[in-house]
Order: sequence, then C-alpha cells, then structure tokens
Amino acid sequence: MRLQAGCEIVVEAEADCAVVAMLRPRSNAAQWLVSETWRFTPQVRPSEYIDGFGNVCQRFIVPRGRMTIRAELEVETDADIATPGTAPATAPALLPPDTLQYLLPSRYCPSDRLFDDVLDIVGDASPGAGQVEAICGWIRRHVVYRYGESNASTDAIETMRHGAGVCRDYAHVGIALCRALRLPARMVVGYLYGLEPMDLHAWFEVWLDGRWYTCDATQADPRGGRIVVAIGRDAADVAFLTNHGGLSTVDMQVWVGLTPAG
Repeated sequence: MRLQAGCEIVVEAEADCAVVAMLRPRSNAAQWLVSETWRFTPQVRPSEYIDGFGNVCQRFIVPRGRMTIRAELEVETDADIATPGTAPATAPALLPPDTLQYLLPSRYCPSDRLFDDVLDIVGDASPGAGQVEAICGWIRRHVVYRYGESNASTDAIETMRHGAGVCRDYAHVGIALCRALRLPARMVVGYLYGLEPMDLHAWFEVWLDGRWYTCDATQADPRGGRIVVAIGRDAADVAFLTNHGGLSTVDMQVWVGLTPAG
C-alpha cells in the first residue's frame, strides 16, 4: 500500500536552541520512501548524520521565537505484517551480534528487575512466539490507554504498577518483559495508518527465529500500514525532537492516508 503521511510541529525557543530531529524515514526491505518534502519556517538548512541505530538525524538551530517544521512523505509499505506464529526463541549464544544490545536493560526498560514478574506473566507459554503473545495479552488486560498517566521519566515498571499509559509506555513494558526472557526487543516509532486518535506512534519489535517481528499491544489485531521513522533501545534513543536548550512544543498535527493509487 502507498501512504501519504506527514506532520507539522510548531515549537518555541526561549533563545537560539540546538535541536536534533528524527523525523525522516529510510527506505529498506520493509518500506520504500517514494518522495518527501520539508519546510522549515523560518528557513534553516539542517545537516544530517546517521546515528548508531541507522536512523537519519537532522541538526539545526531553532532561532528565538517560533518555528514550524513540516514534513510531507509518500511511502510504500506493507498492508499486512508478518506474525511470529510458532517461531521459537533463539539461544543467546546464537544471536547475531547486532541484536545483543537489545537484550540489555535500558533507561525506560529495566528488564533486570522483571525476571520474576515475567515468569508469572508467561506461565507455561512456549518459548518464543508463545511468550511474546502472552506478554502482549497481559499488557492489553492490565494497562489502560490513557493520557496524562505518564511523563517523560516514566519507565516500564512504573507503568505496570499504575496500569495506565500511552503507546510509548505500552512499548516499554513489552520490551522490558521480552528482554527479561532474553528475547531481543527494540522500540520503533513512526506512523500507523488508521490510528485513532491520529498521532505519531510507538510500538516494539522482537527478534525470533532469525528476524524481527512487529508487536503492538495498543492494537487488538496485527495491523500493517506502518511507516518506520526510527528504532532504538527505548524512547531515549528515538525522540522525534531532542533539544539542547529551552524549547516547548506549541502544536503538532499528524496525518496518514492512502494515496489515490494506494
């Protein structure tokens, strides 16, 4: 399917503020970036680099006052996503080297403190796909999707205790529990076609039997129509805007729709 997606973000800086934006998707085996248009008002010329996770990052200065950042994208992506079925877990000794960092505890995913909890959650589910399904089912039953219940410092354990959060919190819980089972798991952010309410979205991926599988506990059924913008260990690695100074978000609009030929 071919999607038209984008966002418009209005920010305000107290003084000239250095910013790193992570809003530009890359073409890969799962998606093709057909076209993109960028507008910065007032105009700036960002420099770009690729971070350690393969994400495209744009560096620029937001001058004192307000700036509008607008991205318009056309992306071809899969209408359906692969499900793990009965995919088994891979023994840690046999994991590819680039997946090993996704076994470690991280800022928002303290998996080393969840070993006992995850065993109660998965019970006798089969190692691998069965355990991941049990984790996603537990999150849907025990975490309510609700704004205002979490903030920028909320980690997976706090979300599990409070039983409420938004998409990034759902992803952090899933990642932390998977890692506690020694299943590599990473955070993904981007766009989801048909998301209600529409916003930039977060989910997670887990490595099973030689590949990454998409997991999204905020959705009742597996859904494609996803545009991946960035991946990382947790939200600290995939912030859409990272500011090095005083900066506030005044407004943000997000849209995803089918192209006429989609």
